[in-house]
Amino acid sequence: MIRYPIFEKDATIGVTAPSSGVQSQLHGIVNEAINRLQEQGFNVICGETVWTQKKAKSAPAKVRAAELNQMMADENIDLIIPPWGGELLIEILEYLDFDHIQNKWILGYSDTSLLMLAITLKTGIATAHGTNLADLRGEYSDETTTMWKSVLSTKKNESIVQHSSDKYQKEWQHDTPSPCVFHLTEETNWKTVDGNKVQIQGRLLGGCVDVIRHLVGTPYGDVRTFSEKFIEGEPIIWYLENCELSTTDLRRSLVQMKLAGWFENCSGIMFGRSPANMPVDNYTVEDVYQDLAEELKISIIYDIDCGHVPPQITLVNGAFAEVEVESGKGRILQTFC
Repeated sequence: MIRYPIFEKDATIGVTAPSSGVQSQLHGIVNEAINRLQEQGFNVICGETVWTQKKAKSAPAKVRAAELNQMMADENIDLIIPPWGGELLIEILEYLDFDHIQNKWILGYSDTSLLMLAITLKTGIATAHGTNLADLRGEYSDETTTMWKSVLSTKKNESIVQHSSDKYQKEWQHDTPSPCVFHLTEETNWKTVDGNKVQIQGRLLGGCVDVIRHLVGTPYGDVRTFSEKFIEGEPIIWYLENCELSTTDLRRSLVQMKLAGWFENCSGIMFGRSPANMPVDNYTVEDVYQDLAEELKISIIYDIDCGHVPPQITLVNGAFAEVEVESGKGRILQTFC
């Protein structure tokens, strides 16, 4: 059985940096986000790793792991949100105390998705792929991003619906900050490989392909044991997003996942919008999706609200999902069962 953490209105949020910390000139971003959360009634406890960054990491692996272990063990902390992702979170996995992880939420994306997928696969504790701390600093949030609180507040055996966004952000405009953080200018259009309506059901698993692919073949990426132990062989819906990979590197990564058995008993795959997906020798990302759909004989949905092109739907690893896509619009019902 999947274990779902409890999240209340007056929750205490722990902020730690298991991957990248925040450089001194950007500390204001963190302070703004903390202030916004406090205005909403949350308590915030900030770790030391948040404020440092050197050589592509917030601190040495053992230091990052120790702070995360401490926050995971602290019964006063209900939710952990890193400031953002990064590059080298994988270094801390061998130092994490998976046997004593408390049942609490972790929320984030990018490099954080590697941590969350590893925790769900090893422990059966649900984790939440969605916004990071830095993106909560605005005076207000868009309707899609704001749903993170409602999703995490969902109780066991209850359900929550999220819909595709109206518009998404094409590119970051740091020189022209807005009260909403994001500049949502482009029409959202969820797509399917065959262009037809798609309906799929299954348990959600996923994250950023760039990093979660490195769990393949390790003790932290045992999808088969997770399936047998925690979801009794129910079908899996994978949600995946590409941060920096070319189409051929994405293809190699997906084939590796397939050969490792990650897509066994898979009912469908959803791909997030991507700032990457650069074609190689006219091999496009649509070709990648087509090849995968034909090989696995499953539905492929793409350009969903997930990943490095905001806004993002909050997707819960381990939750049972019913997904429907038609005419460019998407609906995801998640049940915490």
